[in-house]
Amino acid sequence: MSGKSFIAELRAKPGRGPDLIALQCELKSLVFEKEPDALVYELFQSEEDPDLFQVVATFRDDAAFDHHMQIDFHDRLVPPILDCVEGEMKIAFYRSLS
Repeated sequence: MSGKSFIAELRAKPGRGPDLIALQCELKSLVFEKEPDALVYELFQSEEDPDLFQVVATFRDDAAFDHHMQIDFHDRLVPPILDCVEGEMKIAFYRSLS
């Protein structure tokens, strides 16, 4: 079975970039510590636009992604992350092919 991946685009509200980075880094650390089936979880910041971020994640399978969405720290960290985001977060899902 192929992995499940997503790419999310987030634009920080003015002045909230540092908060967004801190929260996402905490989330990333917990993902790698507590979710062995999370193969990739990375935060990227645009070099041209420091308020623009991409989160790239890959999970071993759908069950691993579902587990990620239901884990306790996800519910604790995602609302304050979204509070740092201007407008809507854009997210697209992909299947890993290799």
